[in-house]
Amino acid sequence: MKEKTNIRYLFMDIGSVLFTNGWLHEYRKRAAKKFHLNTEELKRRHNQAFDTYEEGKLTIAEYLSRVVFYEKRLFTPSRFRNFMFAQSKPYPKMIELIRRLING
Repeated sequence: MKEKTNIRYLFMDIGSVLFTNGWLHEYRKRAAKKFHLNTEELKRRHNQAFDTYEEGKLTIAEYLSRVVFYEKRLFTPSRFRNFMFAQSKPYPKMIELIRRLING
């Protein structure tokens, strides 16, 4: 008979676990093309700000103001953020596994 394990805590990164990592370099390149941004400048600014953002020391608005909206743009932060978030797709099998672990 299989013994039931009581899982009390589950620590994981949601990006690349439950969802695709929606802000990898390929998605940033896609954003640069769609919004007519300089790819190298976007990469440089992203590299300077992303670790701080990922540690929770910057909001998404602060991150984007440093990486994209450091100068006036023809599009809104909301439009860019929506595009950015749309790049992340769910991993249904992983979500189901976590659901089963949580619900027993």
